[in-house]
Amino acid sequence: MMRCPFCKSPAHAKSNRYMSDQVKERYHQCTNLECSCSFKTHENIFKVITRPPEPEQITAPTPQRQPQTLGRYGSAFQH
Repeated sequence: MMRCPFCKSPAHAKSNRYMSDQVKERYHQCTNLECSCSFKTHENIFKVITRPPEPEQITAPTPQRQPQTLGRYGSAFQH
């Protein structure tokens, strides 16, 4: 929650939109009825403190190809 820049009362977030993957623009309105100031802020990612762990790479073993003997030099049933 942000505070109003004029009367320092709490301000509610009314809506927001993403400017980019790391920046959000948010619209606020003061809760003080005598002030009722509307303003917008930008929220951005400043620093990543911890990253998620890297997924483990699971490699499936490649199937061994069986040697082909029948049909290699033609049909086994021809005479």
